[in-house]
Amino acid sequence: MKISVIGGGHGCHAAAADLAEQGHRISLWRRDGQALAAIKAAGGIRLIDSTGEGHIPLHCVTTDIGQALDDTELILSPLPATAQDAVAGAMAPHLTDGQVIFIPPGTLGAVTMSRIVRRAGNRAELAYVEAGTLPYLARMRSDDAVAISARTTRLPSGVYPARLSEHALAIASAAFPAIEPLSDVLDAALMNAGPIIHPPLILMNAGPMQHFDRWDIHNEGTQPAIRAVTDALDGERIAIREALGYRAPHFPLADHYDDSRPEWMYGNAAHEMLTDSGDWREHIELLRHRYMREDVALGLALLVSIAAWAGVPCPVATGLLAMGSAICGEDFRLGPRTWETLGLAGYSAADLQTMLREGETP
Repeated sequence: MKISVIGGGHGCHAAAADLAEQGHRISLWRRDGQALAAIKAAGGIRLIDSTGEGHIPLHCVTTDIGQALDDTELILSPLPATAQDAVAGAMAPHLTDGQVIFIPPGTLGAVTMSRIVRRAGNRAELAYVEAGTLPYLARMRSDDAVAISARTTRLPSGVYPARLSEHALAIASAAFPAIEPLSDVLDAALMNAGPIIHPPLILMNAGPMQHFDRWDIHNEGTQPAIRAVTDALDGERIAIREALGYRAPHFPLADHYDDSRPEWMYGNAAHEMLTDSGDWREHIELLRHRYMREDVALGLALLVSIAAWAGVPCPVATGLLAMGSAICGEDFRLGPRTWETLGLAGYSAADLQTMLREGETP
């Protein structure tokens, strides 16, 4: 299958290498030509995983987004949610009927990206897929090398608009067979693990992160007190899902840490593989890191605002969001991905279901 991978960073490079190794025809686009130079010169990416290390050729490595998107079936952009709107603007002139845009995970980026593409005058019928997590636990080792510690074994995913689910998930599943269908994109957004796992880790590890040059939030940073907060936060997420009528499985994060529980998104022993790799012992610039800017400022703010609309108490999420706001000197509750900012706070439950199923009228 012809797949375009849009963006740089860990997840994009992991996807490009892994999918190319599976036999898909991969075009990799990145805006920054200098950052792309090593891969372009090599004609591919060096992939490191549990089976060893090897050079994976790519069909096309380009800074021309029109070239990257030409005649492609699946467009994969596993970038942070903070980059989605800019990517939508860049892609808008080149998107065509039937293409599927996969943004794992999404933080309701499907809605904002769709609006941007429509405002640019593109009326193509497009399907947007969001998932509960990235398909890979991965880290770049150099400009042309990526290490994959784990791949998803269960990837809950929903489509916007939901009426295109059969078409979109058939195409996305050809690349990611681990996909498990969800009812719609909000179902998927409320499955997003990032705003659950990362806010407690960075906010409750803020001291050592700012003291030490490198810190592993998933190893030394994952202590019983932090796990207790994570479980309480995840309980609030599940309560919101249930209040909105979404059914189990809810993929509780506790499953990720305990192999005696049902298999989580990355399968059993994924947490151990992540910590054993050493790839997450890194410098985290607290105020600017994607865990703050994506998972707190966008993801957690979205969760708190949906809870307010649904009438579900979420004291842990609200407290963590206030902590992040205080650290950064910003009110994240007024950010760009809240229910109010997205223009959804005035919707009835029935109006919301219609919008999620049919999409918005241009």
